[in-house]
Amino acid sequence: MAAPKKGRKVSGAPGRPGRALALITIVILALAGGMFASGHTTPRLGIDLAGGTSITLKAQNEPGQPNAINKTNMDTAVAIMERRVNGMGVSESEVQTQGTDNIIVNIPKGTNSKQAREQVGTTAKLYFRQVLAQTQGTPLPDPGKTPKPDPTSTKKPDEAKDPKDKDGKDKDSKDKKSSPTPDPTKTSQGRAVTDALKAPTPTPTPGASKTPDPKTTPPAQDPATAKLEKAFAALDCTKPEQREKAGDGIKPSEPTIACGKSITGKVWDGKSWDKFILGPAELEGTDVKKASGTFDTQRALWKVDMEFTKEGSDKFAKTTGKLMKLQQPLNQFGIVLDGNVVSAPSVSTVLSGNAEITGSFTQETAQELGNILSYGSLPLTFKEETVTTVTPALGSDQLEAGLIAGAIGLALVVIYLVLYYRGLSFVALLSLLVSGILTYTIMALLGPAIGFALNLPAVCGAIVAIGITADSFIVYFERIRDEIRDGRTLRPAVERAWPRARRTILVSDFVSLLSAVVLYIVTVGKVQGFAFTLGLTTLLDVVVVFLFTKPLMTLLASKTKFFGNGHKWSGLDPKRLGVQPPLRRTRRSVVPTEPKEA
Repeated sequence: MAAPKKGRKVSGAPGRPGRALALITIVILALAGGMFASGHTTPRLGIDLAGGTSITLKAQNEPGQPNAINKTNMDTAVAIMERRVNGMGVSESEVQTQGTDNIIVNIPKGTNSKQAREQVGTTAKLYFRQVLAQTQGTPLPDPGKTPKPDPTSTKKPDEAKDPKDKDGKDKDSKDKKSSPTPDPTKTSQGRAVTDALKAPTPTPTPGASKTPDPKTTPPAQDPATAKLEKAFAALDCTKPEQREKAGDGIKPSEPTIACGKSITGKVWDGKSWDKFILGPAELEGTDVKKASGTFDTQRALWKVDMEFTKEGSDKFAKTTGKLMKLQQPLNQFGIVLDGNVVSAPSVSTVLSGNAEITGSFTQETAQELGNILSYGSLPLTFKEETVTTVTPALGSDQLEAGLIAGAIGLALVVIYLVLYYRGLSFVALLSLLVSGILTYTIMALLGPAIGFALNLPAVCGAIVAIGITADSFIVYFERIRDEIRDGRTLRPAVERAWPRARRTILVSDFVSLLSAVVLYIVTVGKVQGFAFTLGLTTLLDVVVVFLFTKPLMTLLASKTKFFGNGHKWSGLDPKRLGVQPPLRRTRRSVVPTEPKEA
């Protein structure tokens, strides 16, 4: 007899169910371990459940700019608003566009809603200020002396220059070599501040005349400058609350202090910050006509191109004409956005209408600075449309109502499964439990990972998913019953029913997943939470059915008598399914007969 040919495994043949069950067990343990290790043991709640403030802003064109409301400007506005809200110490805020001209800002409880409304509803404040002093974790340099470069520092300050000067060389370098170095304390820009920083506070001598001698006694320190110097010394830029409040209450026409990211090479480590003393504002963001981050193919570097308005060109030429004669850091101007220094390029020549900033830029940082400079003159204003405040008590009531609705729905599904499927309901309930554990742990981990927040529509999506998951089990169970009605025993019925049930389950889940994806793409706001949860639970339904429900049924059919022999409470009793058991053959005794006589 010829040996059977080796070929593809027969569809529906039993595999290795133990491996599949071990795999999903490992996945559950890994997710649960990650959840407890991260400390995020509960899903992050959205505004409607945890309480907070939701602000809707509507964009409006400025006069003379009819087409300013576009995707680029709206995305830039969202980035600036996120920066402002996060600067308030809010780590769970949501800023996103809605439609073509609306921005939704969701801020959780514990935040000053009035301050938040003021922050997100105003245009970005962008100023160009001269750098009077800069420190990178070192003592305050004497502005009257040229600071010595730090040999251990790899930071290269950005440089602003005329884009026509492609080689980046200073056109007046020869004149600079022969001319004496000017005293920065005698320049018109920031003279009062630098003189005050150098001047020591007079100490009274016992018995001395009350009238000081103007020839020997240094001038008294200006109280405003003393206050600024004290604030600069106490400023800790590593603390977010101090960074955001560094220049509060100071007018653009007055010197101020600020913080900025300290870039080493091309990478910011997220912790290094520079401190600045800045002079009065020389230019405003409205003086910038446009700016963009571009790649210079000749020099193989990223840069930021700026174009000024006519009035801005005059201001910038006057400012750079003064700064080019000074030495670092007094030849730098700080680009200050909402009180933070986003760049501090040095000046080597007189600039006017067009300028470029070069330095340690990557594509991301160059484009980011270009967007920031553009937003300073962004022809958009925002009108506050609606402000909705949800109290934590209302949010907890909504969450409780959603959980009660889910519990009622789950209870009805359980009752139906127990009454109709009896023993098979045990398999269904275990599968629902596994699906619930996977859903909970993933939602808890997605909160800190991608900012996912469980809102009320998302809870509704999870409730709907209970029915979708139960439907997959029912499809498989009914296929098994059909095989039993055809006269097969349980073990062959379990394996032969799987290919047909698998096809139906995949088609059904694909339709649900497609609906969730389309709903997520075409909607905004809270409805996306429903779509996201529905899509997530649909994918988990496939994982549970393939890696848990089917392998468990294979083991129960082959290892247990309760299911294998079709017990009347197993849900697979042939009699209850209308099938007559096959007749057993009995041996009949053969009685020998005497041969008939001829």
